[in-house]
Amino acid sequence: MKMETWINDILATHITPIGAVFRLFVSLLLGGVIGYERKRKGQMAGVRTFALISVGASLLMILSVYVSTVFGYGDPSRIAAQVVSGIGFLGAGAIIQMKGSVRGLTTAAGIWVSAAIGMVVGAGLYLLALLSTMCVLFVLSMLEAYEHKANYAWSSKVVRVKVRGIIESSQAYLDTFEQSDVHVNDTYLKYDYEGDYTIVNFVVLTKSKSDFSDLFDKLSKINETLSITLTNEINN
Repeated sequence: MKMETWINDILATHITPIGAVFRLFVSLLLGGVIGYERKRKGQMAGVRTFALISVGASLLMILSVYVSTVFGYGDPSRIAAQVVSGIGFLGAGAIIQMKGSVRGLTTAAGIWVSAAIGMVVGAGLYLLALLSTMCVLFVLSMLEAYEHKANYAWSSKVVRVKVRGIIESSQAYLDTFEQSDVHVNDTYLKYDYEGDYTIVNFVVLTKSKSDFSDLFDKLSKINETLSITLTNEINN
């Protein structure tokens, strides 16, 4: 009889002490699972971060439902809406722009969806929360493995060519890129008349496993080349 009462409290649409504790525990578990996957990939935000986010969102959702049910006033969606907007600031903190390369977008998205899962658990929708967690893990694990296997991981890089003298045109370089099947998105030039050299930055779209050795050899023969580097930052 006692077990039946506990189950009824857990599955109840209204907030009960046992149901609230169970919802927090489920939020902790699901958030921690997502955080473990992120930490396994070497991300700064790990088990503790995601678990806290999920529990916090669930707690606020429980509070929202409790206030509207017990006191008979208030809109449960108001606190939920504030959680959705507020979690964006936390997600933005996970995004790092480093030397022209943006990192942490997946972690930021994970933080956002972890909060959403916590809110779903706080509302008592356990099956939906479980299915959402499975979808998140599928995206973070299986799709990432497929992406790397298929070599679909495209990224924007900068090929920086430093040549002696002041060059008048970069067309010869663009033709070489085209012959090597490398797409050039943009070109930036820097002239140093005192030092008598030119730096040309070619913003290219490449696959993560691209081999540039043959391309660099061709580029070095166009003019008297001082250096060729592959970087994420444009040298203005």
